[in-house]
Parts: sequence; C-alpha cells; structure tokens
Amino acid sequence: MLDVTNLSTISIIIIAWKNGPYLVRCLDRLLIQSNNSFEVIIIDNNSADSLRQDFVANYPGLDLSISRIGNNLGFAAANNIGAKIARGKWIVLLNADAYPEPDWLANLLRAAEQNPEYSAFSSRQIQYHSKHLLDGAGDAYHVSGLAWRNNYNLPADSNGIEQREIFSPCAAAAMYSREEFLKTGGFDEDYFSYFEDVDLGFRLRLNGAKCLYVPDAVVHHVGSASTGKRSDFSVYYGYRNLIWTFFKDMPSPWIWLFLPLHIATLLFFSIYLTLRGQGKAIWKAIFDAIRGLPKMLEKRKTIQQNLKIKPGEILKFMSTGMFEPFQEFIKRNRSS
Repeated sequence: MLDVTNLSTISIIIIAWKNGPYLVRCLDRLLIQSNNSFEVIIIDNNSADSLRQDFVANYPGLDLSISRIGNNLGFAAANNIGAKIARGKWIVLLNADAYPEPDWLANLLRAAEQNPEYSAFSSRQIQYHSKHLLDGAGDAYHVSGLAWRNNYNLPADSNGIEQREIFSPCAAAAMYSREEFLKTGGFDEDYFSYFEDVDLGFRLRLNGAKCLYVPDAVVHHVGSASTGKRSDFSVYYGYRNLIWTFFKDMPSPWIWLFLPLHIATLLFFSIYLTLRGQGKAIWKAIFDAIRGLPKMLEKRKTIQQNLKIKPGEILKFMSTGMFEPFQEFIKRNRSS
C-alpha cells in the first residue's frame, strides 16, 4: 500500500511561465486538498512575472520549493528538471491554470493503490469558463498521428464518468510513477512544448506501461493560459511535434500502413490553417519537422529496439476510425 503519511509519497510539479495569477489560485486549491501528504515543486521557467524571493513564505501550509531556471527551457525540459529533484514515488504534473477539487489528489492516490498494474493516471478536466462541458478525459491517439482529449466539449454530466484505460494522460493534470517516468526518459526536450505528453504516453505503452483515467480526480482547466488558444505558437509546436511523434514511436509495420493517412491528414489541416491565416506557422512546422527527422529517426532506433509489447498490442489503445480526426475537429470548433 502507498504510504500517504509520508511527504515523499507524491511530488506535484508546476511550471511558472507567464501565469502568475493562475499560479496563485492553483496553490490556493492545493491548500485545501483532503490529502495533504505532498510536496510542491515550482519550476520558474524564467517567466516575465518571475516569482519574488518571499513567495514561499506566503504558503506556510505547503511543503513548497522553487527552482529558478536562467532561460525558458520549455515545458518538457522544465518538468524533467522537476522530476529529477522530486522526492516522491509519484510525480504529479499540474498546470498553473488547472484548479483541483479538494479530493483530487486523494482520488488519484486511491486509484494508484487499487490498480497497481498502472503506471500513469489521468484526471477529469472540466472547462473552467464552461462548467457544463468537459475539457478532457485523458488523451486519445489516432493512427494518422493526430491526438485529442477524449470527450472534449461534450456535456460533463453524461460523459467521461467511467474509470477506464486510455492511451495516455493529459499532462495538465497527470500522475506518473517517478521510476517509470525517468526510466522512459521523461519528456523529449527537443519538443519544447506541446504533444510531449502524448509522446511520453506512447513510449510508456511501448515499454509495457498502462494509463488509467480517474473520473473522480477532477480539475477545472482554463486552458492555454500562457500560450493562447489557436496561437501561432501552439500551431507550430503542436504540428511539428505531432509529426516527430508519429515517426519516432509508431512501430512497424503500422508506420508504413498509416503513413499515407498521416500525410493526407496533415495536408488537410495545413490547407485549413493556411486559409485561417496561419499558413506561416503550419508550413514552418512541417519544414522544421522534416529538417529534424534524422535526429528523430535516430531516437526511433532505440525506442523500437527496446519494445516490451508486440506491435499489434498498441493498436488496441489507438483510435482507428477513418473519419475520427475530422469529427473531433468539428466538435472542437463547434463552440468557437
């Protein structure tokens, strides 16, 4: 059983970067957790609103520390730093704009105790500004290379209410075995930001690990508080890293079977984004992804040589419907 009386059982890692007001509210929510056996590690990613030296003193009720980085290394590298200095058996990644309900952490720990065969756990995310809608129930990965949050934009009272195995957790509010996180290499720091959680989830699965969605571990998520929704930043990093993930992680023979679908789907969304006025961002993402492919293919060799599951097993946890990416696209833009 988990030793929930030990502060080192769990380490919560939060990245500070242009999110000062959100961070304060997030920490206030951690103060009222029903299970308070955790440490909080803030990685100050050289934010423009850098935390004052006396910030820790404002939260005497938390086992809180701040690690300051001289440069903005990105979400992936900053979380890796946090994972290495964490004392916990479990690490929890929490976005500053994700506000947990009082039993959130206790329910994640309970799920881990009751399901020891799982190494990663995903929270139930509800849209902060539209509380009747889900922001996600973990991540889905499609054979085309696209990924999305399960049940996004669907009514929260009737969707995402059952505990189940999913492809991977959304890192806005996710818990990982620290041992598995580090053994798998953590986030790919070349990604900088976006899609790093899907890539990590893919590699964990290839190593034989599993992910559980925990519906009673609830956070209310603002979303894209630092980078902005539909920003060129999110388009560039999201699509560049999407391409890298497909070529790094998709095992043979599936990479060859689904490559035409991958290219066709990218072409569709590239045309759409160009017509929306973001052509520069999407085409730069594609060109830079191609330029970075030699490095990613070198990483692929190591990943694929160390598979712990048969290639056929991975398909059981992927989305395979031909029109699913477009259905998700319509759903995501329905209320925009």
